[in-house]
Amino acid sequence: MKAAFFKEHGGAEKVLYADYRDPVPGPDDVVVRVRACGLNHVDMLLLDGRFPPPEGLPHVNGCEVTGTLESVGAAVTGLAPGARVVVFPGFACGSCEYCLRGERTVCVRYGYLGAHRDGGYAELVKAPAANILSLPDAISFETGAALPMAMLTSWHALIARAGLSPGQTVLVQAAGSGVGSAAIQIARLVGARVIATVGSDDKIEFARALGAEDVVNYRTHDFVEATKAWTKRRGVDVVVEHIGGETFEKSVYALTRLGTLVTIGSHDTHWGRMDLRHVYSKNLRIVGTNLGSILELRTILDYVVAGRLKPVIDRAFGLKDARAAVQYVLDRKNKGKVLLVP
Repeated sequence: MKAAFFKEHGGAEKVLYADYRDPVPGPDDVVVRVRACGLNHVDMLLLDGRFPPPEGLPHVNGCEVTGTLESVGAAVTGLAPGARVVVFPGFACGSCEYCLRGERTVCVRYGYLGAHRDGGYAELVKAPAANILSLPDAISFETGAALPMAMLTSWHALIARAGLSPGQTVLVQAAGSGVGSAAIQIARLVGARVIATVGSDDKIEFARALGAEDVVNYRTHDFVEATKAWTKRRGVDVVVEHIGGETFEKSVYALTRLGTLVTIGSHDTHWGRMDLRHVYSKNLRIVGTNLGSILELRTILDYVVAGRLKPVIDRAFGLKDARAAVQYVLDRKNKGKVLLVP
């Protein structure tokens, strides 16, 4: 098969498009013919070596995959070649203490498609049959490929971890990203009010169109002061943070008493400082999360079919143009999701 992969760490120039080994399914696996694959920040961490692929190099990135079933393993039932599917990207052992508690995203052997094993920057990809969901006919392959990481992570962060309620206020960092654009929509779906940050002025109207009442260019304005002004000095109930570094530190200052900061990534740096006086004096919650459940992904599919959620797709590149797609994301040009289409 053809795939976009890398043999050594570095930037977009390390991405190669060439023949690659075909996936070999086990008895409980399926092989999916990829119709669309979303790009994610974790792909960039894998590529540059900050998160080296556990199975070594060469490696194929790509966590968010839709396509049609090409073949199914001997032990697989209820699935047939040709079916339209979306792949749930998280893998868990099912038997450790956390899996048995129903907390599969913190499984001691948890992993992701495209990170812990080869992913969807390819014509074909292998996945466990247990990770396969039917993709409704009303959802295009491209739309479906924008859901399994960005939309699902934002949903779990706001609904399950922050417990967002109608009327609450939310600060969404980096509205131009897949996670940010999804979080604005989900917060508005719940009935919350949103202020968002962007890294360039050309993304301000984009964030407003998604439902943000106020939008701040964090490169030119102090988003903490803007948030305090927007909330009449109160601060927000929830912050969705996925940048790290100084953004993480300042996000704590933007919270009101009893507020919650949900951290779901570290696009800038893995490190972040906190003024602990704000944490204990205001009784803040600092909560981490890293994906969501397959049942939550089903719920999201229902909302997309109903037209109540719509993932934002910036543009799609051909698989052979994966190097250009990666550079486009690294340059932070995208407003929403960037896809590869074989």
